[in-house]
Amino acid sequence: MATYVERTIKSVLDQDYDDIEYIVMDGGSTDGTKEILARYGHLLQFESRSDNGPGDAINRGYERSHGEFFAYLNADDTYLPGAIRTAVEYLLENPQVAVIYGNGFWVDSDDHVICPYPTRDFDPALLARECYICQPATLMRSEVFARVGMMNPELHYTFDYDLWIRIAKQYAFGRLERFLATSRMHPSNKTIGAKGKVLRETIRLLRHHYGYVPYQWVYAYACWLLDRKNQFFEQSLPSVPKFFLSVLLGARYNVFHPARFYGEVVSATRR
Repeated sequence: MATYVERTIKSVLDQDYDDIEYIVMDGGSTDGTKEILARYGHLLQFESRSDNGPGDAINRGYERSHGEFFAYLNADDTYLPGAIRTAVEYLLENPQVAVIYGNGFWVDSDDHVICPYPTRDFDPALLARECYICQPATLMRSEVFARVGMMNPELHYTFDYDLWIRIAKQYAFGRLERFLATSRMHPSNKTIGAKGKVLRETIRLLRHHYGYVPYQWVYAYACWLLDRKNQFFEQSLPSVPKFFLSVLLGARYNVFHPARFYGEVVSATRR
């Protein structure tokens, strides 16, 4: 991520909120990232050594932190001006809210906006169907992150989604109608480059938390199995084999909820 990490660093250092403890956890990069971090060593803390994935790195970074509020940012995402101050002010004014999230943009490798992230108003039940919270546009209370058990280090792709589900079972989220961050979409992005693994982990996550996998996720996995397209830059076209495979997979994943799943299948075919 050396191509992007300096933009990420500057987006944090350029915030207009002064009281930021900035800790960078690098997984022993050999792409020039450490040299970039060293140039900013007087403005941030950083550690560079192997880890057990992003969840593990985030947990260890959190354990070194001291702030009342906590956020984490991937090496290729950025904050927009005023994001931290806006989020902090919201949490200070709304003590009943555990996590605040704003809107975000999907951007490409050159920072050009692709489209807005599909953010929705907070609804715990809707998390059973989709992850509508843009992770880089979030800020949470540090104590809440600790109380829910921090990140699950066993998850390598859906750790954000898992965290929102666990927090939403106990606490309230707030939403700001303001763009706070960018989420970068490019071929080496884990969500894009490892689509099959992302979908498999998402299916396991939904079965674990809800005991049910909605048709949209099953169909997306069936499409990937048959055409191997990333479904962001390369769209999957509908086909009869994809449909029938999704029905077979859905019956396997939702063995205790067949009527619910087949109801979703019927609704999807009518659209």
